[in-house]
Amino acid sequence: MRKAAGKEVVKNLLGQIPFTAELYWLLRQNGRPIQTRFSLKHLQAELPEMAAQAAELRRQAAPGKKVFVFATLHYWIEHTALLSMALAAQGHQVTLGYLPSAEWGEPINRFDLRRQNVYARKVLEQARPLVEPVSFLGVRTALVRLPEPLMEAVRLVTTYDAQYTLQVEDIDRNSEIYQLRLERNTEAARAAYTYFKANRPDVVIVPNGTIQELGIVYRVAKQMGIRVTTYEFGDQRQRIWLAQNAEVMRQETDGLWAARNGNTLSPEQLERMRSLFMARQRGALWENFARSWQGTPAQGGSQIRKQLGLDERPLVLLATNVLGDSLTLGRQVFSQSMAEWISRTVQYFAGRPDAQLVVRVHPGEVLTHGQSMAEVVHQVLPRLPEHIRLIGPKEKVNTYDLVEVADIGLVYTTTVGMEMAMYGIPVIVSGSTHYRGRGFTYDPDSWVNYFKQLGSMLSRPEGYKLTRQQVESAWEYAYRFFFEYPRPFPWHLVRAWEDYKSRPLSAVLSEEGTQQYGETFRYLLGEPVNWPAILQAGE
Repeated sequence: MRKAAGKEVVKNLLGQIPFTAELYWLLRQNGRPIQTRFSLKHLQAELPEMAAQAAELRRQAAPGKKVFVFATLHYWIEHTALLSMALAAQGHQVTLGYLPSAEWGEPINRFDLRRQNVYARKVLEQARPLVEPVSFLGVRTALVRLPEPLMEAVRLVTTYDAQYTLQVEDIDRNSEIYQLRLERNTEAARAAYTYFKANRPDVVIVPNGTIQELGIVYRVAKQMGIRVTTYEFGDQRQRIWLAQNAEVMRQETDGLWAARNGNTLSPEQLERMRSLFMARQRGALWENFARSWQGTPAQGGSQIRKQLGLDERPLVLLATNVLGDSLTLGRQVFSQSMAEWISRTVQYFAGRPDAQLVVRVHPGEVLTHGQSMAEVVHQVLPRLPEHIRLIGPKEKVNTYDLVEVADIGLVYTTTVGMEMAMYGIPVIVSGSTHYRGRGFTYDPDSWVNYFKQLGSMLSRPEGYKLTRQQVESAWEYAYRFFFEYPRPFPWHLVRAWEDYKSRPLSAVLSEEGTQQYGETFRYLLGEPVNWPAILQAGE
């Protein structure tokens, strides 16, 4: 331990001396990749041929926009480099800004960080002159003072980072992870602010846009009045989520729903949605979706009633989210946190033996290390009364069996809330989620309204069943969300290089490829998303 600590001290000292990392690279690495998680090997292998294709395609392209693409972490750098080459091939003047980090939550000495920077620069040099790589480590920021609104943004993103990393909602600002992320986010904000003042682009493109340096660059660009697009990937192959001047993880569907609300699904669309819904219930893969949603096959409502000892009292299903997931960050409406909402709801039901509460902890918690929502429940009620059931993340229970027998649904932001509405179940939504306020859920904005709504439903559950029109609206919205909100895109983050071998630049930017993906590239570049036109073309 003492030897390792001493080595880190030496590396930190060396990291402050100019050109030490560069000399080490020349003398010891000899062009070989460094032995860390920071690997750009796929990009290094594909970039020469990619650049040749892009150069040929660019000859026929008209001059385009001044575009700044940003990434950190090796996998995002590889993906944004691929995106940058595609944009350059279309005639745009593209700069790829990056920070050569492999880990967001672990400290790294300055020497190793600079070694990773030299390595990244050597790989990305192959993109010149089509794409200009710019490391934010090289941006001078020592004298930069950020405006207070940007410092507020830095503190917000740092809180998200700590919640995301630790998978807890209550953050200690003196903790190591908060201080680490605060330092890195502040430096990233200074670099972005400095760079954009001197080199203002027409549009900034950044993945995610909510957490880490990705969230910082998004907020700096937006506060400086620069058009910015964020993007992310869901479960579907060849599909991308994107948002303009907004965080893509908010999944804002206002424009889509305004254009589509009230358009009845065709028999073919309805059958497609039914097919997907059934696959989600069974825990099966379906079409271009890359994962299943349940680890246990459905057994039916009668079986789950028998298994859990449920009786005929009104049954309320509370479905939780995974804590720290970026779909839950900053989603409070009237509660301080998801945990507080669960805690106060369980307290309420402790005094309501006339009803049954089933708390279904998200199965995804088996992959997490933070606070479990089961702990939140047990903190309120160490011993559960007979009318409250807790289904842990590892229990062999299919969530959709619980949906089948539920009379009322309670959710924070989970998609299960939308699916319960598709069953005709009245659902109270307590967090800010994309389907809130669409006409088929109950959406209180205060604790008073929440408990008032819940009390009314428990007194007469049958009177709150959704109307046929509301159920049809829920099915229609689900179809729009799953099949129309994600836009066509050739390279998914998880399998980018497998996708690239199947769909190289020459194919993606061919006449046929442009018909399929050209619109998405234009939206990434800031062209306003025209939902009515998209949907009319797709009919």
